[in-house]
Amino acid sequence: MTALLVGGDRLGNIPTELAKQGVSQVIHWTGRKGRTRIKHLPENIDMVLVLCDFVEHGLMNSVKGQAKAKEIPIIYSQRAITRIKEDLKEFLIACER
Repeated sequence: MTALLVGGDRLGNIPTELAKQGVSQVIHWTGRKGRTRIKHLPENIDMVLVLCDFVEHGLMNSVKGQAKAKEIPIIYSQRAITRIKEDLKEFLIACER
């Protein structure tokens, strides 16, 4: 599974935790003002994880609209690893249904 992470300057141990949950590739876009222009979602992603507390609103809205149009699941979470684990677990359970 390939995940697009949107937001945050540094990811720390987030990619390691995502790998434990089956994410083999992580693409990261920082979400700070001045560093990010509105981009088009990559074609090969299976999910989007938005780190809400570290993303510019314009980028978040663009990603949200594109993901919805392409029917790509999107998770909104805080950058704290414990919160990401919880949100990802809930997402994976929902996908199994």
